[in-house]
Amino acid sequence: MTTLTAQPALPLAPAQPPRRRRRWLAVATAFFLFVGGCAELPAQVDRPVSKALATPESTELGALTQSMRRGAGAPEVSGYLLLAGAQEAYAARLALVRGAQKTLDLQYYAIHADASSGKLLRAVHEAAGRGVKVRILLDDFHSTGRNAAVMRLAFEPNIEMRMFNPLAGSRSSFAARMLNAVDDASQLQQRMHNKLFLADNAMGVTGGRNLGDAYFGAGTDANFVDVDVLAAGPIVKDLSRSFDDYWNNELAYPVQSLVSREEIDKIRADAKHAREEEEKAGKDKPAPPDDSPMDLRKARFVWAPAVVLVDKPGKIPAGNGNGGGSGVAQPGLTVRGGGQAAGPLKAAAREEESVVDGLLSLFDHARTELNIVSPYFVPGDDMKRSLAAARARGVKVRVLTNSLASNDAVAAHAGYARHREELLAMGVELHEMRSDPEAAASMGKPGSGSGSTVSGSSGSGASSGPFGSTGSSAVGGSSRSMLHSKLLTIDGRLIVIGSMNLDLRSQLQNTEIALLIRSEELSRQANQRIEDSFRTGSWRVEKVDGKLVWRAPQDSGLKDSTTEPQTTFKQRMMVRIIGPLAPDRLL
Repeated sequence: MTTLTAQPALPLAPAQPPRRRRRWLAVATAFFLFVGGCAELPAQVDRPVSKALATPESTELGALTQSMRRGAGAPEVSGYLLLAGAQEAYAARLALVRGAQKTLDLQYYAIHADASSGKLLRAVHEAAGRGVKVRILLDDFHSTGRNAAVMRLAFEPNIEMRMFNPLAGSRSSFAARMLNAVDDASQLQQRMHNKLFLADNAMGVTGGRNLGDAYFGAGTDANFVDVDVLAAGPIVKDLSRSFDDYWNNELAYPVQSLVSREEIDKIRADAKHAREEEEKAGKDKPAPPDDSPMDLRKARFVWAPAVVLVDKPGKIPAGNGNGGGSGVAQPGLTVRGGGQAAGPLKAAAREEESVVDGLLSLFDHARTELNIVSPYFVPGDDMKRSLAAARARGVKVRVLTNSLASNDAVAAHAGYARHREELLAMGVELHEMRSDPEAAASMGKPGSGSGSTVSGSSGSGASSGPFGSTGSSAVGGSSRSMLHSKLLTIDGRLIVIGSMNLDLRSQLQNTEIALLIRSEELSRQANQRIEDSFRTGSWRVEKVDGKLVWRAPQDSGLKDSTTEPQTTFKQRMMVRIIGPLAPDRLL
């Protein structure tokens, strides 16, 4: 029997960042609608119902959490730790894997078959070998080619893996599956974008980061700047309830119902061959994160009330892929969080249609300041009304998003750019991230404010800015930095970290999850990083004499620009060409 230990669990080749593919849908769907598909999803699928561990207190992670809560005098609230750097984010996940005794639950939009994911998933496989029950729920959009090798875990003891909203057809290539899915464009567009990494129902990580080299500072050409939060305590049970809702949903298909072990093994063999050819060609690659787990006993959590905001799985209608179901969407926002301390938060984040709608209702409560960090910022009419109302009340509204140079999705930038002047006219401050790797050193002190302790040194060598590694560890130090953090702070007392972008795709199509935490300390930490980014890590966009001007970051040595900075003529022309073809709702 071939096992994951006899052969590397995942090929060590870089995978295409998922956002580039996702945003391609806005253009590609128009073409694919002219082509017919043939493969179908299985109609009869056995989905045994399972739930998160009922007694997390019986595990070492649960006992550690209880001990820390007693020490902090926080019997009703949970603990939170911002994970600012790539190595810190990896070390926290590794600590959860190695510390788990009973269960590991992973929910992701994308898991890439590369070095960083390979190391982490080998640790997950080892945990299963010592008796830990593992459940992995993965959106099916990226599971083609070498990335399909991740699905091999489903055939290992103690590991269950399900694919959410799967696309029928061969997994040998991305293009082939897109052609097969054209008879239902909505299924192609609507994806499960949630991200969770939960251990023993006692501790867990959520935020914007997928699993892959580009998310852990080890990408060859580009790296995402991201932020997560490590949570401990009762709130993890609420995160687990969300996981269970999706795991037991009719859109979650066991891997074995979609693909054979032989097909996956062939994909792995092909990927291994491709990796060997790359190695023969002498292609350099940055080192993945090192294997030093975070010392959770020394982590300095901030204890505070919070609630979970999560889209209901029914936001994506079942039955799109000919596998049965009503085909009727049933969207809705679920707000979870126990204890009296969470009561006001539940009232503020009333149950709307979606996570993004819930956030817009929070905007109505802002009185002094609203800071928004969103890599893809394409505001619809509802969002613009909320922002305009906030400005009318005298609220200072500031936005950090990608510049054209740092954006991996040209279509998304085109959507944002057409709203830029209207937002400036409202009085919204716009800041666009620098793309150069030197931004890492200028965007604040490494790990500032996180208060965590990571045993061992960072093997990746990546610099840590306000929101994590900007990829300066890549070969030659020339990798592009791309914002991927999803973060809000309101009035210096509320902070939101999650998977959502502030765009119509997150609002109307994808499912999302977020933590809303009431904490002046966490807000202070986040705002410190945001301020650093505004000052030295981004361009400020202004309108002067009827024209847009990009003000250079402080002490950067860069000059103000009257065109999209750090870009080529070809990039700027692409925005002009794609813009009219890409409606906001598809971005």
